[in-house]
Amino acid sequence: MERPDEKKGDDQLENSVQELTANMQNDSEGHASVEKQNKEEELTGAPLAQAHSLWTTDVTGSVILRIEEGCPEEPVTVHQMFKASVEKYGNMYALATKKNNKWEKITFLEYYQLCRRAAKSFLKLGLKRFHGVAILGFNSAEWFFSAVGAIMAGGTMTGIYATNSPEACQYVASDSKANIIVVENQQQLDKILQIRDSLPHLKAIVQYSGHRMQKISTLYSWEEFMELGLEVSEKELDDIIASQRANQCCVLIYTSGTTGKPKGVMLSHDNITWTANHASRAGDLQPADTKQESLVSYLPLSHIAAQIYDLWAGIQWGELVYFAQPDALKGSLITTLREVCPTSHMGVPRVWEKMMEKIKQAISECGYVKKKLVTWAMSVSLEANQTCTQKDDAKPFIVTMADSLVLQRLRAELGLSCCQKFFSGAAPIGSETVQFFLGLNIWLYEAYGMSESTGPHFMSGPKAYKLPSCGKVVPGCRYKMANIDSETGEICFWGRNIFMGFLNMEDKTREALDEDGWLHSGDLGKIDGEGFLFITGRIKELIITAGGENVPPLPIEEAVKKELPIISNAMLIGDKRKFLSMFLTLKCCTNAETMEPTEELSMEAVEFCQQLGSQATKVSDIIGGKDKDVYRTIQEGINRVNAAATSNAQRIQKWTILRKDFSVSGGELGPTMKLRRPVVLEMYHEVIESLYQE
Repeated sequence: MERPDEKKGDDQLENSVQELTANMQNDSEGHASVEKQNKEEELTGAPLAQAHSLWTTDVTGSVILRIEEGCPEEPVTVHQMFKASVEKYGNMYALATKKNNKWEKITFLEYYQLCRRAAKSFLKLGLKRFHGVAILGFNSAEWFFSAVGAIMAGGTMTGIYATNSPEACQYVASDSKANIIVVENQQQLDKILQIRDSLPHLKAIVQYSGHRMQKISTLYSWEEFMELGLEVSEKELDDIIASQRANQCCVLIYTSGTTGKPKGVMLSHDNITWTANHASRAGDLQPADTKQESLVSYLPLSHIAAQIYDLWAGIQWGELVYFAQPDALKGSLITTLREVCPTSHMGVPRVWEKMMEKIKQAISECGYVKKKLVTWAMSVSLEANQTCTQKDDAKPFIVTMADSLVLQRLRAELGLSCCQKFFSGAAPIGSETVQFFLGLNIWLYEAYGMSESTGPHFMSGPKAYKLPSCGKVVPGCRYKMANIDSETGEICFWGRNIFMGFLNMEDKTREALDEDGWLHSGDLGKIDGEGFLFITGRIKELIITAGGENVPPLPIEEAVKKELPIISNAMLIGDKRKFLSMFLTLKCCTNAETMEPTEELSMEAVEFCQQLGSQATKVSDIIGGKDKDVYRTIQEGINRVNAAATSNAQRIQKWTILRKDFSVSGGELGPTMKLRRPVVLEMYHEVIESLYQE
């Protein structure tokens, strides 16, 4: 492994660090006195801002922290957390970026210094206290520097989904009063240039990747931006950092807007620092002075799950974060995983599903003997893992043999040979996917929470695992069930991770938080005698039939997908209707460039058809009743699901196959692959009406 002092060349990050160190030495005496004065405060906590309520909708406001017996830890700011980590892990590697086919790494001390430099540059550009820095682009070291630097400079940081339209970008940038927008490349810059005239608070745009094609006075390259900070003194920045309080806002997370316009979730320093510490413990992440964790950053950082896991827990625990290539989700992720061999990995359900499909396809292309061997090893592993309560439980010799002979190689093919912890979050994961990975001896730890709970509130882990639960409540957090009916109720949250409020939305905040300050999740679930949480549905997604029967759609949709491996998406319909019907989409190949679903059936779907004697290879070969064998088999699967229904009202009476699978680009799925039911209902309104015509 190369050491930082042995690196040569003109690497951009290296140069930035060296220049910064030289400039910081010029001001070292004044800075040292400030450091000495604030040392104790930095590492142990600071006074809190005066507050009178658990919530606020004012970005400049402050809140009462929920410090109690179960979570008595001293509140700290983001800067205090980072400074404490630099004290412990300063010379260890923190971030790795691939340039010219070589991984270039920087240490925690260099990372911290570059964040300070970015903070001073934001101040030079006129960033006002509690005004926004919006970041629009794929995960990178510059994304991290901008995020932390914005907070150090006294602003609020918000990520914008890279898939957002110009109008959606305008909403977030305007709502957060963004003074500066940091963009990845020309494609993202073009969106901002279309809307900048409607952003009265915008002062500058910074582009961190690609060549700048326009000469605009308020547009800066990353190198130009980092130079600006040299004109701002260390003392000016330190004074701003010293004024920050743990119960003030530092991050805005915008909900994906599946049920109306996006809401700005205000998160305090304490929300971020407490959650980064405690949720990571629940997932058994190790501090770097025990064993340094490594991970690949590729999921959208504008979403709380990736932001907590990659950015904030990375700082808290001294993790080494490798940045994937921008085309990670188009196919290059596994290549990066193979190079890096991370110790922990997180994916949204769709990522795990895609991995599963890729492995299934590879197995189907194996010769007879190899296919039999893999099938045997996976069935042995699955059976053993289903009876275990912990991954490290003693297992029969045959299971160990199957793992060492076959499964280790399969995991290595995925780049997961060194991985000990596998997480799934942001949306519910299907039981088929979980079972498949258990067959590979990969235990997927599901996390459950919301942006409003700074990410995870319940977590599965090595010591809290039970299928198909979401694990147990994160230590230090609390829960209660409201409006319980037959053991099922609405899950409510309490803890240091509960958000400050929705930005400038008092009505919405009062809807989410009750009079006592409990956050109502809107999700339905039940807790068993051991404290494991089982999600049964979402209140807003609950279908209430014309006969008044409440039907949670998720269990029925999951059952259909389990019965019929050809089905990609299933969506139940029937609100205020006399009976239930269902939309089905078939598993298809996707266009590698656009990620749009194509006409071509996936390998798994083609094999399904072949087993029925069907020659179908395209969606158009099947839909409209063209392939009677496939239609008959789907109906038989629906019949089996209906046979297990708790009442007649919960049976699927009609179904139809849609021409195209759901996708992010098509609008049916949100950025984290969640089904956007209201959008689908609107898009396919005429199809729905045809199902209910007398």
